[in-house]
Amino acid sequence: MDDDARLSPGKPRVSITYCTQCQWLLRAAWMAQELLSTFRDDLGEVALIPGHGGVFVILCGPDTIWDRTVDGGFPDVKILKQRVRDRLAPERDLGHIDRS
Repeated sequence: MDDDARLSPGKPRVSITYCTQCQWLLRAAWMAQELLSTFRDDLGEVALIPGHGGVFVILCGPDTIWDRTVDGGFPDVKILKQRVRDRLAPERDLGHIDRS
């Protein structure tokens, strides 16, 4: 089976590029798990991409969801989920995340 056959057609890909030198793999993996738990039926893939030089960038399709150097630090999981939701299904209610 080739890579394209395993992807969910029409569903977006989220990528998290993290700095291996800074040892941000666990942070990236935790955020990936949170996104997969919340958007399990809406995402085609969440990819972890090793990088260097202090990079921590999250993309949803071609859109930048978070860039550590632009947005300052790391996203709170609430903000991350809201930004992904705003691209996938803006009308979707995230429950307690939207009310806290």
